[in-house]
Amino acid sequence: MADIAIVGFAQTPTRPQSQGDEVELVQAVVSQARDQLGLRQDDIGFTCSGSSDFLSGRPFSFVSAVDGLGAWPPARESHVEMDGAWALFEAWVRLQHGDLDTALVYAFGQSSLGAIEKILTAQLEPYTTAPLTPDANALAGLQAQALLLAKDATEADFAKVVSRNRRAGLDNPHAQLRSPAPARNQPVASPLDASDCPPVGDGAACVILARGDRARALCERPAWIRGMDHRIETHHLGQRNLCQSPSTAAAAQSAGFDGHVDVAELHAPYSPQELILRRALGGLETANVNPSGGALCANPVMVTGLIRLGEAAQAIIDGRATTALAHATSGPCLQHNLVAVLEAR
Repeated sequence: MADIAIVGFAQTPTRPQSQGDEVELVQAVVSQARDQLGLRQDDIGFTCSGSSDFLSGRPFSFVSAVDGLGAWPPARESHVEMDGAWALFEAWVRLQHGDLDTALVYAFGQSSLGAIEKILTAQLEPYTTAPLTPDANALAGLQAQALLLAKDATEADFAKVVSRNRRAGLDNPHAQLRSPAPARNQPVASPLDASDCPPVGDGAACVILARGDRARALCERPAWIRGMDHRIETHHLGQRNLCQSPSTAAAAQSAGFDGHVDVAELHAPYSPQELILRRALGGLETANVNPSGGALCANPVMVTGLIRLGEAAQAIIDGRATTALAHATSGPCLQHNLVAVLEAR
């Protein structure tokens, strides 16, 4: 495998409703990420984006977003209809070919344009689950209840996850929620409280990758990708143990995770899901988990997973960590999971 690193990262603050359109969101983060490294668009070998037309409410919204890169030169471009973390995976694979040495990945999402909990029902198994129209909060509530019934966690454990993430988010200028965790008195989907659920908002992020010597020239301390993989489980919820995440464990093993990292950024939109992920990854007892505050402080849908990769990489680039793990998820109840292991060298 080629030596490929994350060398740059930029993100917008997550807001309940953005003031601009997708072009303006993309232009802001792409320009910031390129300027950090002194790059122009014609220095970028490959560009890949992640987003969802369901959020925008119109087909091929990602095509207009390409205007955020600049009108010239033409971009060698690809797109995934998923969180930007999977766009980064595609860019990482593309750089393995050896003919290019840089890639730019961006993602954007404007959840304010519709009822996101209902929009996400389009991801569900279409014959027996989707017709029931359960929203994302209700499905997460089922998963949380399964944990309680199995005695794998308590509501006090959920509250501890919320409190720790919200404390970390106080120092994150990009977070949507920067306040201590409120009292648990706003039931949403039993046993979930409002504080257990993500603050959905609008935002965008951009990550720049580079190979070998190009990465070393662009960044004093690149975040090298030791390994990365993603695995998916059945979309039939009744055929899965919702208390476990075998796809996360398998992806981590394939990515070369040895159980020890300094920082772990976990894409857990609901507090019980962090407990499931930690168990799948071996506990992460010695790691600083979600120093950014995680998805419980900012959840721009289709961008949150890419932000986890960017935040983990930034911890290495800044010298706050030597090793890091980044996780992204997609689908209901942690159905599809991506894990990347990053390191300084």
